[in-house]
Amino acid sequence: MAGRIITVAQQKGGSGKTTLAVNLAVSLHERGHSVALIDTDPQGSLGRWFIERMQAQGEDEAMDFSTSSAWGASYESEKLKKRFDFVIIDTPPKIDSDLRPALRVADLVLVPVATSHVDLWATEGVLDLARREKAPVLVVMNRVRPNTRLSAEVAQKASELGAEVAGTQVSNRVLYAETLGQGVGALERVRSGPARDEIAALTDEVLAAIG
Repeated sequence: MAGRIITVAQQKGGSGKTTLAVNLAVSLHERGHSVALIDTDPQGSLGRWFIERMQAQGEDEAMDFSTSSAWGASYESEKLKKRFDFVIIDTPPKIDSDLRPALRVADLVLVPVATSHVDLWATEGVLDLARREKAPVLVVMNRVRPNTRLSAEVAQKASELGAEVAGTQVSNRVLYAETLGQGVGALERVRSGPARDEIAALTDEVLAAIG
């Protein structure tokens, strides 16, 4: 069976795309799935994370990494899904025609939204482009400050945009930033606790949404 492709996209920078991509990849890997990561963002944060990981842990046949131009994302992901259970594409923070190939091939588009109205406004362009490409979308409230009125308000307005909003919210935790710089996922640093619970619950939702 061919692998499934997950594209992580958001127009605004600072939404936590790479953090989400990394932690989802590690969570799927922990569950016994093979995962390939593709970085189409010229900033290269995902690639830096993978290099740190390789230096610390060595090669892992069940996790691979490649870079691609935005236009080459569809070709690269279609090739990798023949060998891996999941292919996760991290995209640059912009919305234009370059993003379409990564949306077109996606079995699911994850759209992280940090808790601000500015981030929410930026989401509309991604959702519109995803609809045109007939790509299923799951909006993820990311870098959330729990139990704040703003978080609840932004989540409500996200659902009003007509997109599916994940029940799991990913909080703004130091652990996510620290582990990103170390080439690991949060799950690999903690065996229990809220960060592990969040990522595990989000992974469950992603797997349910992707079918």
